[in-house]
Amino acid sequence: MSENEVLDSVSRVMRGDVRYTLLNGDSAAILKWMPSESVNCIITSPPYWAQREYDISDEFKDREIGREHDVDAYVNNLLNVFKEAKRVLKKDGSLWLNLGDKYHNKALMGMPWRVALALMSDGWILRNDIIWDKMKGTQSCKDRFRDVYEHLFHFVKNTSYYYDADSIRVISPRKPKKVNGVMMSATGVSGKRYRKLINESLALSEEEKQNAMQALDETLEQLMNGDIVDFRMTIRGSQRTYHSDNTHVSGRAKELEQRGYFIMKMSSKGYLPSDIWRITPEDTWRKDQHYAVFPEELLINPIMNPL
Repeated sequence: MSENEVLDSVSRVMRGDVRYTLLNGDSAAILKWMPSESVNCIITSPPYWAQREYDISDEFKDREIGREHDVDAYVNNLLNVFKEAKRVLKKDGSLWLNLGDKYHNKALMGMPWRVALALMSDGWILRNDIIWDKMKGTQSCKDRFRDVYEHLFHFVKNTSYYYDADSIRVISPRKPKKVNGVMMSATGVSGKRYRKLINESLALSEEEKQNAMQALDETLEQLMNGDIVDFRMTIRGSQRTYHSDNTHVSGRAKELEQRGYFIMKMSSKGYLPSDIWRITPEDTWRKDQHYAVFPEELLINPIMNPL
């Protein structure tokens, strides 16, 4: 495609004349022709290093990503493409990058992280490393475990970016209910034990006890109203702090120090998916003999969320 063809195709989508367009060509060249900050979301899975030999014309073979002689050249080629991708991505946009690893001379190369670290050094902010558990993998290895996962990195340009959490929440199948007249959370928490811990605490002042009890009452009211389905309360001196008791590295530890308690709640809207996605690769019969089909299910959360 020529520069004018690319600009015309992109402009028609941006004006709303068409819903989508297909730009066929060298990604590095096409990206340079696209307007700056014109794209909300980029989802890509570039060729993995030394994994495939695609049927392309000789004039493009020296620019084919994945056929480089060494890993540094591969990383640099991807870095150059993503520099342009960063330019065309909107300030609040997201980049989702799927990469698999590679064994070379019996050594695992760590290719996904080589690329991810290079992007981070180039100014990208890594928000998530999603583990794509494909639930099936190579069977031929005899002296190592089977490889059944790949990485899906979520990158952004700025610390403030678009994120529609409600569109991808997982609704808990368990709901709060009353047992013998007592309201219980989805996992059977009534607040009775927390009241006892607060009243008997030697680590809380009287004022802190009153504040903790009020916060517990407010949380139970949210449970009664259906705003939350579950909660956990941690009280200073009664339970361990999550992750760390160092206030410099743990926000929860800081809450305990300043208020004497903190409460973690699960919204009735559901909880966010974890960073492990169990999705089998597409294995339906196809006529095009594509070697690395991108499963549609892998695209759902990125498309529904930061778009």
